[in-house]
Amino acid sequence: MILIAGSANLDFITRVPHLPRPGETVLGPGFRTAAGGKGANQAVACARSGVPTRFFGAMGDDPYAGVLRGSLRESGVQDLSLTLPLPTGAAFITVAESGENVIAVASGANAGLTPEQRPPLEGATVLVLQLEIPLETVQAYARAARERDIRVILNAAPATALSAALLADVDVLVVNEGELDTLSGPGSQPGDLEGQLRRVQAQGPRTVLVTLGGEGSAALSGEDLIRVPAPAVTVLDSTGAGDTYVGVLAGALGGGEPLERAMRRATVAASLACTREGAQPSMPSRDEIERGLTGERA
Repeated sequence: MILIAGSANLDFITRVPHLPRPGETVLGPGFRTAAGGKGANQAVACARSGVPTRFFGAMGDDPYAGVLRGSLRESGVQDLSLTLPLPTGAAFITVAESGENVIAVASGANAGLTPEQRPPLEGATVLVLQLEIPLETVQAYARAARERDIRVILNAAPATALSAALLADVDVLVVNEGELDTLSGPGSQPGDLEGQLRRVQAQGPRTVLVTLGGEGSAALSGEDLIRVPAPAVTVLDSTGAGDTYVGVLAGALGGGEPLERAMRRATVAASLACTREGAQPSMPSRDEIERGLTGERA
């Protein structure tokens, strides 16, 4: 069983010709809403890939929460999240015609999740965490999982400095290129990918994995450097692609797949998600991922 603890947001999405510069107003034709939040997104991606999945987070007692819980339920996720006297989280996403996006998040109930409000760890083999809930809560959850010999995957997003104590409890750290720059610290060379991975690995994680957009992903596990290319796709909307990667990766690792094979599965899933709009609505099913892997091998 994969347990994912983290944020749940209702996404407000608008498409524009290009991302606005500071002080610029860019007009779009309209907006739509969709279920989102990094934690809930990763849970949906994991469950759709065919792996039993639980989600633990916090939402308000409002209509937004109903939308989010419904999406989790429809995707086959067991929802264990709390209801707090705070608004449900919301994210405001602007997507350019190129597929690039910028996101602002109003945390709401996500920020009210405390270290004492522990997720039920019984039966979990993997715990997945991100950084859209309070950092002290993430640290407490990782420590509790480590004490029970549960594998910990941390998606260090949004980028922030992390303590050595937290990183020591992480089995697999997943970052994008910007987050890798933040964690590798002063003196690292942005073009030296392996060097950056080694600098971060030295801080505690057993495995450090970086997603590279259209270039695929790379990981340093022990002394082994693994690189996995991404299939060529036409990008419509990259929103949720990173969360798709993490959710599918967690499910594959929890099912006993070796790291490189899990990375290939996650890369195919994330690439498929880029060809569709939205976060959770774009996430592929297990059958779609299998077909994508077959095409990759052809």
